[in-house]
Amino acid sequence: MRRLILGLIIFIMSIMIINEAKASGPMDRNFGFGIVFGDPFGATVNYWVTRENSLAAYIGASYFGALRIGGDYLFHFNAFNSQVVKMYAGPGIAVGFGRGRGIIYSENKNRFYYWEDDQVGIATRVIFGVNITPGRAPFEIFIEAGPLIGISPDVGVNVDASIGIRFYP
Repeated sequence: MRRLILGLIIFIMSIMIINEAKASGPMDRNFGFGIVFGDPFGATVNYWVTRENSLAAYIGASYFGALRIGGDYLFHFNAFNSQVVKMYAGPGIAVGFGRGRGIIYSENKNRFYYWEDDQVGIATRVIFGVNITPGRAPFEIFIEAGPLIGISPDVGVNVDASIGIRFYP
């Protein structure tokens, strides 16, 4: 597990160092941080690697583990032909620590599966969202949803949905 987390950190840092492309976040800034409500509930960061792509990460509480960390590689596109409202989509990964609740249905127990306190859950997700940047404001508001597919300790599917705000200093 430590190797997975260390690998993700090294991957993200290498992209940040190698890519010096112009940012496309609010006010052409490339790094933002904020809070996300829903599932997960916690802190969020976003780093723009190009004008159309960003790396988003979060840490917080979730039904997929008492503590959950994860990240997404997002593809942004202008579906509404607007400078204020844009859409995004992309794949991601989530790691839940501690007791998970309600993501995985256990057929032999005829109820949702709850793993033990010392186990780790691993899942992948595909996220779809809308990003709102009001005028020249240094923040963005986002709404996103998508399926979360549990891989370990068992296989299952549930839905992530959240709303949040990020500030770009």
